This record gives sequence, C-alpha cells and structure tokens, in this order.
Amino acid sequence: MCGGCRRRGRGPDGRPTGGGGRGCCGALLAIVALAAAAAVAFLEGTAGGVAYAGDRWFHECAKWDAEGGRFLVSTFFGAGVAEVRAGEGEERVVVADPDAAGRVALGLVVDAPRRRLLVVYADRPPRFGYAALGAYELGSWRRLFLTRLDAPGETTFADDVAFDENGNAYVTDTMGCKIWKVSPAGELLSVIKNATFVQRPGTLNNFVGLNGIVYHPNGYLLVVHTSGGDLFKVDPSTGSVRVVKVLRGSLKQGDGLELLSPTRLAVAGMPSRLVESSDDWETASVTGRYVGPMHRIGSSATVKDGDVYVNHIVGFGLGKKKTHVIARAVFSPLAVAS
Repeated sequence: MCGGCRRRGRGPDGRPTGGGGRGCCGALLAIVALAAAAAVAFLEGTAGGVAYAGDRWFHECAKWDAEGGRFLVSTFFGAGVAEVRAGEGEERVVVADPDAAGRVALGLVVDAPRRRLLVVYADRPPRFGYAALGAYELGSWRRLFLTRLDAPGETTFADDVAFDENGNAYVTDTMGCKIWKVSPAGELLSVIKNATFVQRPGTLNNFVGLNGIVYHPNGYLLVVHTSGGDLFKVDPSTGSVRVVKVLRGSLKQGDGLELLSPTRLAVAGMPSRLVESSDDWETASVTGRYVGPMHRIGSSATVKDGDVYVNHIVGFGLGKKKTHVIARAVFSPLAVAS
C-alpha cells in the first residue's frame, strides 16, 4: 500500500480507519488493469486476422482447415486441439485424447487428402522423454492412431510434423536433432539422423534444434534449425542432408514453416520471414519480413484464402480466458543490397 493511501486510511488517533487504503489501491489496480487492457486492444487491432479467447497461456500451432472453414490450434498445456471460427470469438476443444493427458500438444498439420489431422505430443518440460504422433479423423475426431516415437531412456522433445504424397509423416525432435518417419497407418518406420544437422558446437547454438518442417512436391523435406538459423534439405528416402545456403538474411529463431509455392517459404518467428529460392532450394534469400504484435512470439504459419497467417504462441489476459491471435501477415520487402 502506498504511503498516501495509508495516511488517508487513519483516523485522528492515528489508528487505521478500515478500508480506505484498500479502496485507494483497489482503484489504482483497476486503472492499471484498464490501461493494460486498452493497450492490448490497440495492439490486437493492429494485428489483423483473428483474435479469440482460449484457455491457458500458450497455443503453439495453428493451421487452416479449408474444408471445415476453421483454424485448428494446438493448446500446448491443454494437450489437445481446438477449433477457431471467424466471428465466434472463442475456441472450442475438438481433440482431448485421454492417452495424451498430462503431455503438451505442439505441431499439427491438416492432411486434407486423407481427411485427417496429425498432432505432435511431447513431455511437459522439464521432462524430456515422451514423444508421440496422433492422427484423428477430421470432423468426427475419431482417433486413427497414437504412435510412441521415443526409445527407452531417450531425451527428446518432439515438435513439428509434415506429410508426403503417400501419407508418410515426418516429426522433428528439437533436442535430438533428428526426424522420425511414420507410415500412413501409424507404424514408426525409421529415424533420420545426420551430423549435418549440427552446424555449430555449443549449447546456445543448439538450445532449440530441428523445428519447423515441410514437404516439398519435388520429393524432399525442408527443415529449420531454430537456434542455429540453418535451413536443411533432406531426402527422406536416403537420409541425405544438405545445407540450404542462405545468401541474404538470417533464419535464426525460425519456428514453424509453411510452403507457399515451390519457390516461396514462410518462416514464423520473431520476426517472421518470407524466403525464396530459384534453384530448387540449393540456395535461398530472405525477401520479406513481418514483425506482428510486439508482445507475442510468432510460432507457426498457415495459408487461408491466399493470405499467410501467423499464430502467436503467447496469450494475454487477466482472467481465466486468454486472448490469442492468429495474425494476417503482410511481409515488408527487404531492400536488395547494391
């Protein structure tokens, strides 16, 4: 309690009179709360896209489901998936797998050709053991499989997922710097490990390793290393790995990926970046930049009606429900050095 409030709360004999101080400080707290809410409302208004109310602070990944007309969002500590529809203002949980309870839900992807949703689960930090991939039928949310990926005693943190034209899924491990391959039926087929994934020694350069992943129609994977800022081109049939030489710009702190075309890639992060290649991803350049709401962190990207939307992992709010944002990203072109 401030001194002024304390003084106003005492009577002539110097003894406290009761609730004067509490009332003063309560009013101050109310003013601070209103100011914070106004500031957040202003910031959210500048973001564009969709703002909605949801449980808990963190929502890691959001992908657009065109057939369902909704965003599907992983609820992190909620260990599930919620749907978000424009204009409704609040999420609705659609996947809450009891066998994943107590874990965290991270990357997800809509496998439209097979009408299913793939969801990555990991242990709650500071535990780093459990890793799994779940598949659920779109609409009915019937579980198709839940496959354990970790080996006994292994330290892992499963993060993101992509799929190829045959329905094989690929899941990144940020701690082990490897990629698990899972069949369309949910069988763990193989693990892609390669020393090339670690380009620089040291904890800081590898604190968050392989993260965002996409499958390119020419038959390879593109994977970003968050702490190192490296982009890798991976042949899933042979396990060979090549470093994509980024000629201009940096991909440090890059998170979720979304392939916009065979030559253009959106990299969510802080900031989010537009990356382009003219030689089948032997080399690439950062050509655009999007910062987004300054009080949040971009964590995944998706495409809706031709526009890129960036999910921001951190929610905001004073009550039980937090405000979350999936912002429409307008990339500012980067000047080409002369």
